[in-house]
Amino acid sequence: MANSAEKNIEFIYPDNAVIMAPLSGFTDIAFRRSLYRQGCEFAFCEMVDVSSLVYCKEKIHPMLIRGEDEKFLGCQLVGSDLEHTKIALEKLNDYNFDVVDLNLGCPVPKVAKKCAGAELGRKIDQALEVFSLFGKYSKFPISAKIRILNKEDVTPTLQLVAGLIELGARAITIHGRVKEAYYSGDVDFEQIRECVKLADNRCQIIANGGIMNYQKYAEIREKTSCKAVMVARGAMGNPYIFSELKNPQEFQEITTEQLIADMRQHIEELIELYGEESGFKISRKILHDYLKGRGFRSSCRALASQVANRNDFEEFLDYTSKNRVI
Repeated sequence: MANSAEKNIEFIYPDNAVIMAPLSGFTDIAFRRSLYRQGCEFAFCEMVDVSSLVYCKEKIHPMLIRGEDEKFLGCQLVGSDLEHTKIALEKLNDYNFDVVDLNLGCPVPKVAKKCAGAELGRKIDQALEVFSLFGKYSKFPISAKIRILNKEDVTPTLQLVAGLIELGARAITIHGRVKEAYYSGDVDFEQIRECVKLADNRCQIIANGGIMNYQKYAEIREKTSCKAVMVARGAMGNPYIFSELKNPQEFQEITTEQLIADMRQHIEELIELYGEESGFKISRKILHDYLKGRGFRSSCRALASQVANRNDFEEFLDYTSKNRVI
């Protein structure tokens, strides 16, 4: 744990931490282990809807299990129903997490239509009412993930950040784009920097948005003054981003042999987690992400879409190993 010398606030993450964001449908334990092998130290399980945890705990339970090898694990909740949030937080207390986070940044329509995620973040008073339950009912340290609220005016974002700090947030991750931008366009470094000034060591501000390589990582750190960052889409099919950000001078292009070996291990762990039928079905999107932007023929991606059993998987790996053009 890192401490603020000025105000003696115990932060959740040390300086220079690179945190893996909670990604719905991706950051299961097999995905997380692929990251740990490349140097990731801080990760979250998949984002969990509070109502799903209330009504379908048996289905959600496997998502919340912490591996014995996991030194750190966070959980992020999304939702706006007060009673469901209270119950979900109480249920989470039966598990083992290092932090519980409220999502106020997810922009996808199926979340927004429930007045959750980024849509809830825009309703500052309501968002703070939901977050107040985290301090009351969670036994774990609490944090939040938000987006900037207005491209032209930092005031609403500062208001939300101030309210979260007042309610006990130990960390706030800020995605430097508004809801409508989703994941594209420029990241507003200045607004994140203003939030760092506002927090003044009372809370850890974590920068997020567009971190796809070391250049973007160095830029967001320099221009926001954040000492920690959160990676999201940049790690999809690219667990190596953690190696790159930790040791940029030594990082080298991933060889075909290494990629094949890592895909094999990742998918084997998926099968162990979900069984062969479900595991191979899930594996298709994972394999597509590994191939993306690495110079493999389009026929490799087509073959990945057809993987349904071990024979298909071995055929895909063999074919892919021979069809990288750059």
